[in-house]
Amino acid sequence: MIRDYEVREGLERVARDIHDYSSNPITWLSWITYLLSELEKQATDIDPANHARYEEMLSNLKQAIHNRQQTGGW
Repeated sequence: MIRDYEVREGLERVARDIHDYSSNPITWLSWITYLLSELEKQATDIDPANHARYEEMLSNLKQAIHNRQQTGGW
């Protein structure tokens, strides 16, 4: 079973890889969009009902981004 810290380490590697590919954050949009697309496929691959949960997660992400813009912190 994958542990939380292993997922974090994997995401840190992905973030480094994206940064190493291009250090300009404006170019990261396509990679973030691709990641979200892949996560959506994974969410609905096992249980089609997860699509609603995925949409809820996107809504929560939107709120987290809004809060980040307002407060400057995650």
